[in-house]
Amino acid sequence: MSPTFHDDRIEFISHGDADGWIEAVAAEMAQTLNHDINEVGRARILLSGGTTPAPVYQALAELDVHWDRVEVSLADERWLSPQDRDSNAWLVREHLLKRAEGAHFDPLVRIGKPLPECVYTANLQAQHSQPPSLVALGMGNDGHTASLFPGSKDLARALESTLPYAALDATGCPGANQWPLRITLTPHGLGQCRQRLLLLRGKQKLQVLRQALDSNDAQQYPILNAINLDGARLRVHWAD
Repeated sequence: MSPTFHDDRIEFISHGDADGWIEAVAAEMAQTLNHDINEVGRARILLSGGTTPAPVYQALAELDVHWDRVEVSLADERWLSPQDRDSNAWLVREHLLKRAEGAHFDPLVRIGKPLPECVYTANLQAQHSQPPSLVALGMGNDGHTASLFPGSKDLARALESTLPYAALDATGCPGANQWPLRITLTPHGLGQCRQRLLLLRGKQKLQVLRQALDSNDAQQYPILNAINLDGARLRVHWAD
């Protein structure tokens, strides 16, 4: 039996298998992009890294989208060169941009620039671009989303920021692995996105999401900062 959620803060969509999940998420993303292209001439999408969304990006690249009218950027990034295979920029290039010909890509990290300057540039770019049509998010087993890690010494500052992006030092946070320095969307930045998707796989992620919703503690479960926002509800796509 497919799991269900009875929580008005989210829209929960359960898929029977991985292929159906990939196809449905990619189709929804393409539909959102095409809507904004038709309405205002362009679209902007913010993507997350990780192995979970990679096949969705591959499927999205094959769909009928006017990629030359799409600006692609990131929900967060590790403090790595965008050419590093462990960077989110590399993953997006490899799985989406190789096939999505004509799309414009704005990585968050600029080679040779210090972290504060990269954050400044990311905020400047966001402020001079149209609001994002869509952000695709993931969630860790610790309840983090983007690079908003529970227990980070910078978390409170990032949550209170009135800018779209913030630097974050996640030293000591297990979910950050060996890349503690990050650039991340803030709740303010998430709130600017017309549509927010959360892409989840597996029963453990489902359990973490339930715990987050039950706790309503946005410091312990930063995913709540993508849920407790005005506007359209977070759409959660899940498959086992």
